[in-house]
Amino acid sequence: MSKLKLNDKNPSIKRILRELKDLNENPSSQFCVEALEDNLFDLHFTILGPQGTEFETGRYHGRIVLPNEYPFKPPNIMLLTPNGRFQLFTKICLSITGYHPEFWQPAWGIRTVLVALISFLNEKAEGAIGGIDTSKEERQRLAKL
Repeated sequence: MSKLKLNDKNPSIKRILRELKDLNENPSSQFCVEALEDNLFDLHFTILGPQGTEFETGRYHGRIVLPNEYPFKPPNIMLLTPNGRFQLFTKICLSITGYHPEFWQPAWGIRTVLVALISFLNEKAEGAIGGIDTSKEERQRLAKL
């Protein structure tokens, strides 16, 4: 990010930088996240599957795409590795994503989104956009990849 020229007066950029600084200074044992070097609004993350579930041994890579109006509008999330819960390279429909701006709270942030995503891993898709339901065995197999 050091090569990227940023408008530090832009409230969205200020917020993202503050959140990324906090995430670096107070890392989670459940995930890591970094912005692309040339685009602060495009974040890549790796989450660990929640303990006690068929996802437990898995590491899942994905993207969070923040809108220019962040944090006043919600992000979009995509998973980039097979997981058995979400379609690959497809925007996920969750209450914390751009599919449901009516539920989004500007006080929520990147950390909130990732913690919520981890908790949604073990929920049934029930027809949600970007969601898939696979067998427990398939999810366990994918977690080992």
